[in-house]
Amino acid sequence: MAKRIAVLVSNDLNHDQRVLKTCATLESEGWIPVLIGRQMPESKPLNVPFEARRLQLPFQRGAGFYAALQIGLLRAFLRTDIDAIWANDLDTLLPAYLVARAKRLPLVYDSHEYFTEAAGLTGRPLQRGVWLMVERAIFPRLKAVITVNEGIADAYHERYPHARGGRPFVVRNMPRKRSEPVQSLTNWKERLGVPANAPLLIVQGAYLDKDRGVVQAVEALSEQPSWHLVVVGAGEEWEWARNQADKFNGRLMVLPKMPFDELCRLTASADVGLSLDQGVHGNYLMSLPNKLFDYIHAGIPVVATPMPEVARVVDAWKIGAVVKDSTPAGIAAGVDVVLAHSWDHWKAQCDRAASALHWGVEEEQIGNALQQAQA
Repeated sequence: MAKRIAVLVSNDLNHDQRVLKTCATLESEGWIPVLIGRQMPESKPLNVPFEARRLQLPFQRGAGFYAALQIGLLRAFLRTDIDAIWANDLDTLLPAYLVARAKRLPLVYDSHEYFTEAAGLTGRPLQRGVWLMVERAIFPRLKAVITVNEGIADAYHERYPHARGGRPFVVRNMPRKRSEPVQSLTNWKERLGVPANAPLLIVQGAYLDKDRGVVQAVEALSEQPSWHLVVVGAGEEWEWARNQADKFNGRLMVLPKMPFDELCRLTASADVGLSLDQGVHGNYLMSLPNKLFDYIHAGIPVVATPMPEVARVVDAWKIGAVVKDSTPAGIAAGVDVVLAHSWDHWKAQCDRAASALHWGVEEEQIGNALQQAQA
């Protein structure tokens, strides 16, 4: 009989592609995933192919939210028959660890970012101290940890050199390999009213918060009258961009989060994908954002700021340009570099990269982590 594994998240279940791919891999390994997330004000009805439930929490942010989340997850465990736990990110780890220890269940911790160095904790020593205390109390005792890139894995291993689980496994957040080219699908450029010969740039992300590069992209747009820019997602900088849209006479389009397949079609209709994270937080400096691989699989070149993990992929696979700085002039120079080459050139480069950079080459580590957690 298949065993049930609780998969914990602190966000909306519909849009977390990494979690959904992880659940599909767990299912292929013989597990029954039970997703537990939260109900958000903008949440649409659940549309996931797994057993799932959402927590109704009295707060949406701040200390009240995190406290309510811990209690809500503990209560959810009382109503859920499970054989293992998969905790995504530090804000779900404490209740997962307490239940796993009490019931002697295997636990895998999947850290999607370098949580204690995130932008939201910069300049907030009390809040950061609380999360560091949680991490320091639990991380060294975990038998299996996964994270999203080599840089963060190295950082955790340096911080906890004697952790029970050793250096974290790395599972980069790449799309699944497609059997059908995205380019054969809907032309979003036409839908958005962008002239066929006008460069369309895209910045996308589930949460485009402070210092994710949206401001820099919009500032560059203001100095490049032939460009059009579409920003897709949610978050602080996304909200800021939405308030700027009227200034650009239709050249700046700001769209909310959308189903992944539709986002792929939109991305494939763009000419350039922007990844302009600012390295002012440890988490962003070491980030390897999902959008980088979304751009690659959509067949469009990338213009990126020199975050080490991102630059390593862009340079190794020659799928775009890494800019020296994120001033409007710096971004424009990077865009000019990629626009100087043909669509066919970048399509060939991205196809070559996509053939090697996909979920299928990463997911083996999920099974390895589960085996280690059960050992």
